[in-house]
Amino acid sequence: MKIIDIKTLKNEYKIDIWTSTQIRQFQKQLLDWYDEHQRLLPWRENKDPYRIWISEIMLQQTQVDTVIPYFNHFMEKFPSIYKLAEASKEEVLKAWEGLGYYSRAANLHIAAQQVIENYEGKMPNSFDELQTLKGIGPYTAGAIASMAFNQKVPAVDGNVMRVVSRLFEIDLDIKRPKNFKVFFSVVYHLLDEKRPGDCNQALMDLGATIMTPKASRPDLSPVKAFDASYLNESWEHYPVVAKAKAPKLIRKWAIVVKNEDGQYLLEKRPDNGLLANMWTFPLVAENDLQKSKDGKIAKMFNDTLDITDEFEKIKAFMLENYSINIHLENDIVHHVRHIFSHLVWEILMINTTTNATNTPQNCEWTAADKFGQYAFPAVQTKLIQALTEHIQTTLF
Repeated sequence: MKIIDIKTLKNEYKIDIWTSTQIRQFQKQLLDWYDEHQRLLPWRENKDPYRIWISEIMLQQTQVDTVIPYFNHFMEKFPSIYKLAEASKEEVLKAWEGLGYYSRAANLHIAAQQVIENYEGKMPNSFDELQTLKGIGPYTAGAIASMAFNQKVPAVDGNVMRVVSRLFEIDLDIKRPKNFKVFFSVVYHLLDEKRPGDCNQALMDLGATIMTPKASRPDLSPVKAFDASYLNESWEHYPVVAKAKAPKLIRKWAIVVKNEDGQYLLEKRPDNGLLANMWTFPLVAENDLQKSKDGKIAKMFNDTLDITDEFEKIKAFMLENYSINIHLENDIVHHVRHIFSHLVWEILMINTTTNATNTPQNCEWTAADKFGQYAFPAVQTKLIQALTEHIQTTLF
C-alpha cells in the first residue's frame, strides 16, 4: 500500500503530523508504557508468525477475553501450519465452533495449505506476499510482518484508528474503505524503526484499555501530551463514524424432524454464504413458502397463531425439497432470535416426526447425544437448547 507523505496528509487531509523530534518523544513514552503495562496474551509469548496469524484472525469481531481459551484449544489441536493444513475442513470448523464468522476458519484452512504448497511450510515475511494468502488483508498482513518479522508496516484495526483519530482529531469516517489508506499512512509515520511490532501492539493496547469507545480515560493516557482531542476536550467526537444501517430482518422456520429411530435430521449448509459448511436443522425462509391470502405467514411469530394452515405449506416444501413426509407432533416449540452483524434472524421452531427411511442430499440422521460431533453455528446451538428445554418441559 502506498504511503501518503506528511506534506500531503497536511495539505489534503488537514492532518498535521508532528516533527521528527516529537515523534521520537511520542514513541519513547508509548513504548515505555507498553513495556510496563502490556497485556499478557498467549500469542505474545514469542514471535511465531503462525501463532500471531491465528490470534489475529480470531480477534476479528471477537473480544480478547473470549479468544484466549479458543486460541489455546486451537493451538493444542493444530500446533503447526502442517497440522492445520492436514486436518479436514470439518475438524477445523469444529475447533472454531462458538467464535462465529466461520468463513474465517475455512480461509485459515485454505491459507495453511497455500503456505505448504507455495512457501515450503514457512509463512511469507513480506506485507504483499502475506496478502496472497486466503483471508489475510492489510491489517493481518501488517500485524504478522511487524510483530513476527520486525518490519515497519502498520497494523491498523478499529482500536488503532480510534487512537489515531483522537491524537490528530481526524475528521474522516473510519468505516469508509477509502479512508483506510490515510490512517495506514499516519500510523506508518509514527512507528519506531527498531520496534515496529511493539509500536503497533502498544497502540492496540492503548485503544483497548484507555482510549476506549465509551468509558475512555484520556487523562490516564501515557501520551496525553500528544493527544489533540484531550488537549481540546474533543475526544468524545472521535472517531468519526457514520450511523450504521439497521440490520435486515429475515424470518425463518426451523424444522425439527425426528424419525422412528429417535434420530434428528441435520443439514450441512453450502460451501459459500452465511454459515457455510456448518450443520443446522433444515431452515426454511419465510419467502420460500407461498404466502396465504390472509397473510398468516407474515404473523408467524404471534404466539396465538394456529400454524395448521402454514404447516401444510411447510410439509409440501419438505416433501419437494427433502423427499420426506413430515407430521406435526405438537405446536410451536420455541421462538429463537439470532443477531448477525448485518442481519437478524427470527426463527420459529416446529417439532415434527417422519417415518421416512431415506437420507436427503447433504443431510444426516443423528441421535441427540451425537450432536457434539458436528460443527454447529451459534444459531443452531440456540435451537438445540430450545429443543432440549422443550423436551424436558414435556417430560415433567
